[in-house]
Amino acid sequence: MNETQRQFINQWQGNFPLAEQPFATVAAELGITDEDLISLIRELLEQGFLSRFGPLYDASSMGGSITLAALSVPEDNYEAVAKMVNAMPEVAHNYQREHRLNMWFVIATETADLLHATIDRIEQEVNLPVYNFPKLQTFYLGLWLRLDEDDKVSTIPVPGPLKQGGMIIDELDRKIVKTTQAGLPLQTDPYSEIAAGCGCDTQTLIERMQRMLDCGVIRRIGAVPNHYRLGLHANGMSVWDVKDERLLELGSRVGRLEFVSHCYERPRHAPLWPYNLFAMVHGHDRDEVIQKQAQIAALLGSDCRQHDLLFSTRILKKTGLRLVA
Repeated sequence: MNETQRQFINQWQGNFPLAEQPFATVAAELGITDEDLISLIRELLEQGFLSRFGPLYDASSMGGSITLAALSVPEDNYEAVAKMVNAMPEVAHNYQREHRLNMWFVIATETADLLHATIDRIEQEVNLPVYNFPKLQTFYLGLWLRLDEDDKVSTIPVPGPLKQGGMIIDELDRKIVKTTQAGLPLQTDPYSEIAAGCGCDTQTLIERMQRMLDCGVIRRIGAVPNHYRLGLHANGMSVWDVKDERLLELGSRVGRLEFVSHCYERPRHAPLWPYNLFAMVHGHDRDEVIQKQAQIAALLGSDCRQHDLLFSTRILKKTGLRLVA
């Protein structure tokens, strides 16, 4: 990876401009032309270094519902179940993990009723119980990566505060989300093309997207790096059974660790699942993730009764939020 590519990834995982000529603004800071920048982004996407380029949406902030769910799938039926789950547009991500609960997926819908209906539909189609793990508290959310001169990647805290809040989106907002949820058009005036497709002028579109950004509906706009392709090959979901009366304090402390990308309180499902604290940890290999897990264990001390570490072994689906037509 050349220095310009590295600089772009490091600086533009968020804060991509909401302006009529956004690529020109970013290109000027990188010392290249906007055409060169568009070619650079297209190449990073084609090579798999970026998963997407554009806005990241938060379903819950637009009045929708999002949850993490899991299945315990027999190995001889695993591929068939994965195909059925992945075919559902409400399923944004799906991972195979090392545990009795061996399939973990994110469901995002516009309403709570639709979310529960989706869970019911999955249970009926795969003939297995779905374990539902909605987030009860968010302690930290954000995977921001940094590449050094040798292209070694590390996780760093997301610049700026975590935006929280939300808004009720109207029909124009829905059109904007549906048009941009797969990414921004790679052309010099991307917002003009989006506006034309949504039936509004460019300035109105920019104002609407800025409002969604301010309210947390859009978490950020920019490059979405593929951490696997960049070298973080190990992905561990560390889970902890923390004393309830200590969870708020300790969850906040775990969320502040620089190597934790997501940290939530989620419900227990006794007796199979006694854990109430989830913290995602990434590393170059399994040993690095295990070492980071040990740091969390030391922080929690005797306030944690038991824990586990679920490594992902395969990405089954990864598309991000999709509003269903």
